[in-house]
Amino acid sequence: MGLCAAALAAALTPPALAAAPTAPARADEAAKAPHWELKDSGTDVRFRGLSAVSRHTAWLAGSQGTVLRTTDGGANWRNVSPPAAGDLEFRDIEAFDARRAVVLAIGEGEASRVLRTDDGGATWTESFRNTEAQAFYDCLTFFDRRHGLAMSDPVDGRFRILSTRDGGRSWKVLPNAGMPAAQDGEAGFAASGQCLVSSGPRDAWLATGGGARARVLHSSDRGLTWTAADTPIPAGDPARGVFALAFRDRTHGLAVGGDYRAGQASPQAAALTPDGGRTWTPAAQPPPAYRSGVTWLPHSRTAALAVGPTGTDLTTDGGRTWRTVDTGSYDTVDCAPDLGCWASGEKGRVARLER
Repeated sequence: MGLCAAALAAALTPPALAAAPTAPARADEAAKAPHWELKDSGTDVRFRGLSAVSRHTAWLAGSQGTVLRTTDGGANWRNVSPPAAGDLEFRDIEAFDARRAVVLAIGEGEASRVLRTDDGGATWTESFRNTEAQAFYDCLTFFDRRHGLAMSDPVDGRFRILSTRDGGRSWKVLPNAGMPAAQDGEAGFAASGQCLVSSGPRDAWLATGGGARARVLHSSDRGLTWTAADTPIPAGDPARGVFALAFRDRTHGLAVGGDYRAGQASPQAAALTPDGGRTWTPAAQPPPAYRSGVTWLPHSRTAALAVGPTGTDLTTDGGRTWRTVDTGSYDTVDCAPDLGCWASGEKGRVARLER
């Protein structure tokens, strides 16, 4: 049985905030508490692309052109990788159901590609191949089953936006007149498939790093025009900035990031916005280290999870404070409406939130 978000948040509430249980009760509660349960993916590739359809169905996309799909809660994973894709680096995947999905390969020039399947990965159709030498696509997002966007690092001084109106079967580059100028060195991070996200039918947000300031750009017209806002997450280095975003509606959002280099401090690794990304406030108690993925728990106004190489953090107050609840390594995290929450990362790691 799936947990409701309130039950999940309550189960992960620090013991200090609850009455002290007896030792047997503590052991019993620990056994029942929500936790990541690793699933055997059968491979050791790194999965930075993840799309949760339900507690039963999820898609993974990773290195060496690998795409996996489960329809039985992670007990079995079917390799549905596109043929002859071994040289591609998949970093984002957006699935509509168990049969239809769109996957993004990243890289310079023609390494950036988009492919779509309508039969569970049995066959794939390449719907976009980048021909602009300066472009490097990082992330995908879909507003609904037809309308979606992809974003590239700046070309001629502005982030490039790709748009689809037919579910990813065809794409066109949008005019850049409505895109603010990029900072020197500014780019997106293809770390978790969450540097470009959307909420509702028209709103999208784009996360940046590498420049003097870590910014979030917002569009309310499906990518035609954008406004930029500074965040308190540190930047000023190619390894620092905002790595992932999550919006539970068109106003309430979370940003996580930091410095992805192992051993480097990541102060102020999280921020929140109450106004659609116009202003950002640093978390009063941020995650203790770099985080590359974040997701709201479905049907909750205050609970969310953030993940990174050193652990998983939970907030139950809308992103103001975070606390570590797991120390396993994950790159990305995603939850389905039925509270099927999944995480994936290095060495073939994939897990589902269990109780």
